[in-house]
Order: sequence, then structure tokens, then C-alpha cells
Amino acid sequence: MTKLNDYDKAVETYEPVLGLETHIELDTNTKMFCGCSTTFGAEPNTQTCPVCLALPGALPVANKAAIEATIKIGLALNCHIAEWTRFARKNYFYPDMPKNFQTSQYEEPLCENGYVDVVVEGKEYRIEIERVHLEEDTGKTLHVGGATGRIHGATESLVDYNRAGIPLVEIVTRPVPGTGALAPEVARAYTAELRDIVRSLGVSDVRMEQGSLRCDVNLSLNLPGAEWGTRTETKNVNSLRSVERAVRYEVRRQSALLDAGERIFQETRHFQETTGETRAGRSKEEATDYRYFPEPDLAVMEPSREWVEQLRSELPEPPRKRRERLQAEWSLGDKEMQSVVNADAIELIDATVAAGTTPSGAVKWWLGELSRRANESGEELAALAITPAQVAQLQGMVDDGRLNDKLARQVIDGVIAGEGDPADVAAKRGLEVVSDTGALETAVEEAIAANPAVADKIRGGTHAAAGVLIGAVMKATKGQADAGTVRQIILDKLS
Repeated sequence: MTKLNDYDKAVETYEPVLGLETHIELDTNTKMFCGCSTTFGAEPNTQTCPVCLALPGALPVANKAAIEATIKIGLALNCHIAEWTRFARKNYFYPDMPKNFQTSQYEEPLCENGYVDVVVEGKEYRIEIERVHLEEDTGKTLHVGGATGRIHGATESLVDYNRAGIPLVEIVTRPVPGTGALAPEVARAYTAELRDIVRSLGVSDVRMEQGSLRCDVNLSLNLPGAEWGTRTETKNVNSLRSVERAVRYEVRRQSALLDAGERIFQETRHFQETTGETRAGRSKEEATDYRYFPEPDLAVMEPSREWVEQLRSELPEPPRKRRERLQAEWSLGDKEMQSVVNADAIELIDATVAAGTTPSGAVKWWLGELSRRANESGEELAALAITPAQVAQLQGMVDDGRLNDKLARQVIDGVIAGEGDPADVAAKRGLEVVSDTGALETAVEEAIAANPAVADKIRGGTHAAAGVLIGAVMKATKGQADAGTVRQIILDKLS
């Protein structure tokens, strides 16, 4: 069993240095170098052609839409856009890439020298971007018959080449020192900010659960003032929560090894969603291992300055400025807005408000009941099976008096279970508030008869005692009575 240090003690002794490599699948209609569809979820190997299967004689043609999307990403990340750039062959032998090389970029990336600023616990961190380059994705391998889902121990391996050749942008940071104990939170904040920036550009859906945004987390530890340590790279981390957990685990694991006088090996590791652990993969290759050389089948690209400036003029409002604007529009304090950011709920709340409810109503549900459910299930908030439009309808029913908060929570159960929109669930389950006085009078009379002493207090002018009778009626009606109507009936009968 891997020995782990206490996290707080580990960061008192060692300084973490982060590095993040993020792969983003671009939302183009066709692949990077051929005309095959990029539709997610198609039957295996139905979206392939001689180019992406590397059949002899097939030649690539670069996808202009993917190049344009990459330039937009670079501009949004404050990068310099190269005056000329070219593709390179990254050579390796693995079944998921039928050419035995990946068409990528090496010495001449399309974008470089940018930055992203993030704020964590009131402190701003500048994450420097080394490069943003364009490449093609690999196929997807499924190892069958083993206990771990990896090749070791598997009886057979299946490869789906539908993903091979999909346009992929890789965004590489420079090393990020100086984060201290907040290294996990900074890594998460950067990944979230990057996702929000790319989403705002409309060039990718950046859905981590579908693999359209994948993060490789590099981490090393060193004593204060010493040289940086040997880094590990945890591959394909696929949620914001997992990015944070992967950093935290590696700090605990590496610090325990260093305390014991052992070496840290430069290797790739794999994050285990169920346990929060990282497990060793293979030793980490250097660039020379891939024998990069310029791609002879593709011409050098020279993005004109006019084109670049046109794309710059089309950039949307940056997510950080948008957050500041929404905070003012929603009348939220700094702490409440930070809670919205931490819950990754900005888009959800904005869409809920756009669907017709108040900011306070949207915030109440997304940061309250729905966040609680997401935490219990270990899901991202956006992965819950309820839409902003449904939350807006739910709050509208509360505002109209058709639901109270207790009934609304039961309606959420039905919506998440796939029973329909809130109005449909409330009707099917008979959950709407009962406000008809005729239907409630019988329940009130029964409550009065069962609580004569309380009734006498109310007759004597102690109206606060009505709460006992209201509670009895609510219990009898399983929470469906309208409390205001019940109170009025009680006072009318006993005053």
C-alpha cells in the first residue's frame, strides 16, 4: 500500500511546482486532415477513411476551421500568433494511431507566450502559457478481460478509430511555482478558467465527461530554495474535482517518498476516479524519443496579420469580465459570487435566469439542494439530470404558490429520475400545494380537536401558538397545505 503524508504537513516542508497540459477537442464538422464526421457516440469505426486509417497513398488536407479556432484560443489566452507555423510528425508505435505517428506541432507552434490570471482565496496567480498548438487526436483503445481495464492482464484489445484525426488543441503552461498549499485549488481554478474561455469562443463544448477536455497534471516537489524536483505527469484527468484531487494525492505521495530518502521517477501516472489515487504507468519520454521532424505532406502555414486581427475583433467578452458584470446584475456579494464560481455554477445560473426566473431563485437551487445532490453523488453540478429551464420552471411554481420548498425537493427527485418537467412531475405525483379552503378546513378542524389547549391559547390572543396547529395540518397533508392559507383559516375559526 502506498504510504501518504498528511497534506498540510507535506506543504509545510516542500514547495509544489505545477505544470498543466490541456487537450481540447475542437467542435468542427470534419476531422483535422480529412472529411470524416466528428459526431460523438457513433458506432465504432464508422467515421473513418483512407486518410485517418493511414492507407497507402492517402494525403492529408488541413482543416481551416480548426486553424481559425486555434488562433481564437491563442488570442483569448493573450498569446503571440506565429507569422509562420508548420506541422510535425511525432513518431511512436501504438495501435490507437494507425500511421505510427501523430501529426502535431513541435518547434513552430501556432500560438505561444500567453497567460491566464486566476484568483484563489483573494490572491491572483498568473499562469504563463508556453504554447498552444494544433494536432490530431488518437483512436480509442478498449482492453477487454482484465481486472483493471488496462492492457496488462487483458485477453484482447479493441480499437475505435472514430476519434483518430479529430482536431485537438494542446495548451501547455510553463512551470507554476509559488502556489504553496493552494496548489490543488490553483490547478482547478486554471482548468476552470481555461474551459470557460474556450467555451465562450464557441469552438468546443469542453465537456470533460465526454473527453473533449482532458488535463495532464504535472507536479514536482522541492525544499525551499532548492532546485525543482523530478516531475510526474498524471494523464487524462477528466473533471475539475479530479484535477484538484490528483494534485493533492501526488503532493502526499511524493513527499512521503522524499521523507523516506527515495527517488521520484519521471513517469506518467493514471488517476483512479474511485479511489482518488494515481498509479504508475510508463517512464516519461523526452522529446527526442519521438523523433519529431517536419510533416512533408503539409505546407507551411502563414496566417496573415489581417486575418488574425479580424479574429481578434470577433472575440467575445472575456469570462472574468463577464463574471464581474453578472455579479453586479445578480446583486451578489464577493463571498456569494465566489461560492458560485467554486460550484462551477455560473453558466447554469445565467441560463436559469435567462429562462425566466430571478437570480436569487436560481442561486438558491443551484448552490443549495442541487449542489448537495451533486456532492453526494460525486458528480459535477452540470452533469445532474436537470436543466436550467427546468429549475426556472420549478422556481416559478414556488413563486406562484403551487409548490413550497419541501414539495419542490420532491419534484426534483422526479425530474432527475427522468419523469419529465417539474409541472409534469408535480401533476403525476400529486405534489402541488393545496390552497383550497374547503379542502383544508377539515384538516384544520381535526387539528383543533386534537389540540384543545393550543386552541384555547389562540382564542386568548396568543396567535403565535398557531404554529403548532399549522404543523399538524402540514403533517396531515404530507406537506402539501399552503401554510399561509392554513394560518388564516385557524385564526378565522379561533379569533
